[in-house]
Amino acid sequence: MSQPSALTAASSAEARIPEILRLLHQEYPDATCELDFRSPLELLVATILSAQCTDERVNKVTPALFAAYPTAQAYAEADIEELQEAVRPTGFFRNKSKNIQGAARRIVEAYDGDVPSVMDDLLTLPGVARKTANVVLGCAYHIADGVVVDTHVKRLSNRLGLTAESNPEKIERDLMNLVPQEEWIDIGHLLIFHGRRVCAARKPNCAACVISHLCPSAQ
Repeated sequence: MSQPSALTAASSAEARIPEILRLLHQEYPDATCELDFRSPLELLVATILSAQCTDERVNKVTPALFAAYPTAQAYAEADIEELQEAVRPTGFFRNKSKNIQGAARRIVEAYDGDVPSVMDDLLTLPGVARKTANVVLGCAYHIADGVVVDTHVKRLSNRLGLTAESNPEKIERDLMNLVPQEEWIDIGHLLIFHGRRVCAARKPNCAACVISHLCPSAQ
């Protein structure tokens, strides 16, 4: 546990965020995307599959999937029933396979088979909203265009008093206004790591939390 600073949970979010970031970086120096991938296409597919599914399960499915479909063209031309079976263990397999194939066809037709590296272009792909686009931009292209807001980031941002919003795009806007742009990619990783390991949805482990003294919700 780090030594408490002069900052407290009652301090403004602007005052607390540098110390929150410092302590989370210290606690999770290797925080990064926990989906396995070797290319922007693999990350895009894995991120689509991760909806309502754990990264661990996705990582068990993707090695065979990536081997069977190595390019956007391969997904675009895939037999949809075979693709559904390949992604079935991740849940919601019909919708996910439809989105993967739709995104792949768009990538082939509009972007010469390469996953685009511009937010507005990514948002034209079926099944891709800002969260998925931010994952691809941040982790595959190292472009800080926004902040990933998943269930962990949403929960922790509210508990930490960094936002009062419930809509992911509004939460993202608040975090982008609060956090320096050079930290936009890392803040998502840090909050996700902390949410999975300490600040659980049902029973946060405040006694083990390095930022509890900065958290308005600490028990």
